Amino acid sequence: MPRTRRDGAAGVDRGRCGHVAAAHQVEAHSAGCLECLAGGDAWTELCLCLSCGWVACSDDSPNRHALAHYEETDHPIVVLLRVGSKPWWCFVHQRAV
Repeated sequence: MPRTRRDGAAGVDRGRCGHVAAAHQVEAHSAGCLECLAGGDAWTELCLCLSCGWVACSDDSPNRHALAHYEETDHPIVVLLRVGSKPWWCFVHQRAV
């Protein structure tokens, strides 16, 4: 992702991205980025894949494992794991949806 948006991204139109159809309610597979934890690395933000529930670090983090997950799986939509995070991120379009 998604780099952290500072503007709140209010009023995001999810209807304009066909990839949202790949998203559904999922359960997070972990409470942190497993790759970062295995390597002893830290992350800035965590993303939840809305296709499979994989949790990975965001583009603000040094390792960018959420992007790597998308590149390996073609799962296009994630959401930041933090209270109040509403916009989803589409890796295909590189924008909030």
